Amino acid sequence: MSDRYLGFANSNLGRRLVDALGLPRPAPLERWQAGRMRPIEGALVLGGGPLVRKVEAIAPALTDERYSFAGEDLEAPAWVAGLGPKLKAVVFDASHLSDSDELRQLREFFQPLLRSLAPCAHVVILGRPPEQVEAPEASVAQRALEGFSRSLAKELRNGATAQLLYVASGAEDQLEGALRFFLSPKSAFISGQVLRLEACASQVQDWTRPLAGKRALVTGAARGIGASIAETLARDGAEVILLDVPPAQKDLDALAARIGGHALTLDICASDASTRLLEGLPEGIDIVVHNAGITRDKTLANMTPEYWDAVMAVNLKAPQVLTQALLDAGQLHDNARIVLLASVSGIAGNRGQANYAASKAGLIGFAQAWAPELGAHGISINAVAPGFIETHMTAAMPMGLREAGRRLSSLGQGGRPQDVAEAVAWLAQPGTGAVSGQYLRVCGQALMGA
Repeated sequence: MSDRYLGFANSNLGRRLVDALGLPRPAPLERWQAGRMRPIEGALVLGGGPLVRKVEAIAPALTDERYSFAGEDLEAPAWVAGLGPKLKAVVFDASHLSDSDELRQLREFFQPLLRSLAPCAHVVILGRPPEQVEAPEASVAQRALEGFSRSLAKELRNGATAQLLYVASGAEDQLEGALRFFLSPKSAFISGQVLRLEACASQVQDWTRPLAGKRALVTGAARGIGASIAETLARDGAEVILLDVPPAQKDLDALAARIGGHALTLDICASDASTRLLEGLPEGIDIVVHNAGITRDKTLANMTPEYWDAVMAVNLKAPQVLTQALLDAGQLHDNARIVLLASVSGIAGNRGQANYAASKAGLIGFAQAWAPELGAHGISINAVAPGFIETHMTAAMPMGLREAGRRLSSLGQGGRPQDVAEAVAWLAQPGTGAVSGQYLRVCGQALMGA
């Protein structure tokens, strides 16, 4: 469903009217388009501590236009406030900040840049995991980066985003993959997020097809977010097995034909679901995306046992049962990637969704609990938590609730299925074994649970 307010607010007449009335004017977001070659189309500015030198070494693969600002011994020409070009991307290494006084460098670096950001610019701050920093003063300073980065994300305008990446010792060689994602339009609807990168031996061999040679399973793939995930994984080179319930056979077959995938119909809650799944994956699997999910909304006072049990069975129990079956049968390959579709509701809760929110919070717990054991096989497991995404389900919401869902975020609009799919595709890449047991919100920095 189209966002009519977004379109009107950015028309010639609408822009004048909403500005005069003091109404929000969310910016149209720039998203990844087929045929694009570089993650960044415009100027990248680098600054800060020693990690930024590693970023400078890979920067030619990100963009042709590179500048330095308050950086240590960088080769890129200096960017001058008021004279330099508008900035499409910014990377600041704050990993060297070792006490509270040094945090002033955040203000000194970012304040001159803020009025020079291009529309839909992307900002990434680098730090070290506070729990891995020995000196207490330095650990405090690194933890302070979370409050700063989330606040910065809320102050940015014109579709710009900001993220914080904590880079563990030994994880520096995984920066390229993370920056290719977070500095590009693939992360258009992600802002104010904090992720930790750990050491990972796997690397992407071909950035034009990072999933080449991988076999991916997507549940709930017939339409909506699931279909977009399947299309995006196929775009990135994966062979995709699309799974959904038998009534979705027609849509599933059409999608499989379109992307060159394979359709598999079964009820993931059936008693023989594991057996049938294993039979359908004789060659094993490299990527598993547990997207299938349902809602049965009622306030807790009116919640029936059937509503509660159905949501728990589909959303939470089935992913665990099927994953365990794949693991026990040896059909989950070493260095596989598992992505769970959680929800912002599972982080913040939502009235009338006690069952749904519990199931989605459980998926985040699933990722956290299983990460250590799976990590021994090089397997990562993470959750993606979408916020308000424009789908058939949200189109059926009452208008007031739909508008509130769109506007109550830093980006002031709903996301698209593609936004969720891009996050899933990134977490499915070989190098993102550096991220495990974590969740990534795709919500435009929604105020709910922020």
